[in-house]
Amino acid sequence: MFYFENRQIVTPGDLLAEGNYVAGNNTYKEGVKIYASRLGLVEYEGRTVQVVALNSVYIPSVGDQVIGKIEDININAWIVNINSPYKALLRANDALNKPFRQQKDDLTRFLDVGDLILAKVIAFDRTIDPILSIREPGFGKITQGQIVKVSPAKIPRIIGRKASMINMLKRETECKITVGQNGVILISGPSPENERLAILAIEKIEQEAHTSGLTDRIAEMIRREKGAGQ
Repeated sequence: MFYFENRQIVTPGDLLAEGNYVAGNNTYKEGVKIYASRLGLVEYEGRTVQVVALNSVYIPSVGDQVIGKIEDININAWIVNINSPYKALLRANDALNKPFRQQKDDLTRFLDVGDLILAKVIAFDRTIDPILSIREPGFGKITQGQIVKVSPAKIPRIIGRKASMINMLKRETECKITVGQNGVILISGPSPENERLAILAIEKIEQEAHTSGLTDRIAEMIRREKGAGQ
């Protein structure tokens, strides 16, 4: 017997299942009962019950800026991978600046499978998949730059207090850095070397996010790397 819907948020101690099931990641078993040991999303796969820890997954929130990849196309919408347990939906009317004509318009002319987009989450309440929009200025298809992925939980550290970290990164690397709340970051710089420095810095921030004095250390590392490359 299952006590939650698949991919529902659970907290430590929640009873997840009872019966002949196997306790997977972030769960424990007492008799025939399986409980959650971490905050996360419960997943029921066959006889295995597991919890995907929340710090390693992105849970959408209305207003979030995300970077996603088009995975599939149906009659009037694109299915988008946003680095989350939930697949997002980009409806034609939330993407095109003109009325969508189902009989005449071919969606692949605008966005195709494999394309990357910068989008905004405009609806999500866990009973429906997240809905995206790219109609606002600055959003849409990504045509240049490099992508780096980090844990969504580290995004606030990469931005920094009052955007101190992200502004320093942009200044020192001379790159345009677009941060998706879903842990996907777009870096576009004047040269591959500038982009490499930005990626190196972001990876170091992710590894050392728990330490103090990080902004100054990252700035010093970038300057040192730039000096070594000259």
